[in-house]
Amino acid sequence: MSDQVADIERIKECARSLKRIHDTFEKRSDPSQGYGVGELGSQQLLDAFDDFGSNWKIHRKKLTEELQTLYGTTKTAAESYEKIDHELAEALRDQDKKSSKPAGKPAAK
Repeated sequence: MSDQVADIERIKECARSLKRIHDTFEKRSDPSQGYGVGELGSQQLLDAFDDFGSNWKIHRKKLTEELQTLYGTTKTAAESYEKIDHELAEALRDQDKKSSKPAGKPAAK
């Protein structure tokens, strides 16, 4: 018997989180947009964030695609684990039903 355990709810939560991050990346093409010194605390930090935003635009598309792939993988994994768990439970219930039936009468000789 395997020592591996799949926390299906945790995998689903991971998939949902990846989807939210993906959607945020997709909607917000420049993460520095809309922030000022008031939100970030200093002009130096705002300048660094603006520089990051410029670089971000270059790499955002690839990251968004990778997030979509990770989301799909984790979602599929959760669905697969759930399906296998359900099928195994059904098979075990069927086996329990078969083994709990009283044995038939012995055949007459």
